Amino acid sequence: MSISPTDPGLQAIVREGRRFWESAPGLSLWRAERACLGPHCEHHRGIVSLQLGMAPLMSDMCPIRHALDWAPTPDLVRGANSLVCLPDRLPLADDSLDLVVLHHLLEAVEHPHHVLQEAARVTRADGRLLVFGWHPFGPNGLRPRQRPAPWQQQWRTPGRLRDWLAFVDFEIERVDYCGFRLPGRASGSERLETLGRRYNLPLASAYLMVARRRSIPVQPIKVRERVLGGNKSGAWLGLAKETAHARGRRDEESRRGAGPAPLPSRVELEAADSDQRTATSSDSFNGVVDANASASASASAVTRTRTSQTTA
Repeated sequence: MSISPTDPGLQAIVREGRRFWESAPGLSLWRAERACLGPHCEHHRGIVSLQLGMAPLMSDMCPIRHALDWAPTPDLVRGANSLVCLPDRLPLADDSLDLVVLHHLLEAVEHPHHVLQEAARVTRADGRLLVFGWHPFGPNGLRPRQRPAPWQQQWRTPGRLRDWLAFVDFEIERVDYCGFRLPGRASGSERLETLGRRYNLPLASAYLMVARRRSIPVQPIKVRERVLGGNKSGAWLGLAKETAHARGRRDEESRRGAGPAPLPSRVELEAADSDQRTATSSDSFNGVVDANASASASASAVTRTRTSQTTA
């Protein structure tokens, strides 16, 4: 995959940088950086990764299906899976890569913040942006004249790059230092490398910075809904939920085949009240009639008794 235009100055920088990584000091540092990258690659899975730099490909050690290399021109392509373009004009969509590796490229280009912005743009929200940089307080950084030829631009600390990443909504997850060696020696020893990485001392030649997209925490607000009782509660009106008791009673009535009894109307209540008053009045009148009849029968019996006594 290629895109124009090309930059002749960038081509010369890439050629010179590749010569450095093919030398003995370059291979020694590349192995140390690859060992530092190993633990981070184990946790990053995906489909596509991209490495922007001049060193041999090291992102292929990650469990990602397609590892893309980069070259500024077609004549500098080293493999079949290569992206040919300018580093600050990537022909890729936003959030399209699972892993992007910037390998010692910010110290070689004229507009490093544009390159970093493009790398952050194509990195997915759940992906990672890995930046390898020259440490300005390392063995080569203290003496600018001894810096390798392709990297003559300003060397920046991880704290400085933290401000750049914050501008593109990225945050640093971890910083590891690698490439430990004594001043005046071209390459370091395994013992010194192990000791320096164990305590992560900021005295190495290079550093690895792992960054991810900043996530803004969102706290969900739970809405409390009113709960009303009865069969025709707020749920029937579309306002609230039914209570468990009302729901259970409604289900039991539906299983029996009988729906809930309808409420009597006002007319029915008045008619029932009138019938009850009429029945009460009728019962009272019948009681009075029965009492009068009993009194008359008693008076008649007394009269007959007195008459029989007089006759006798």
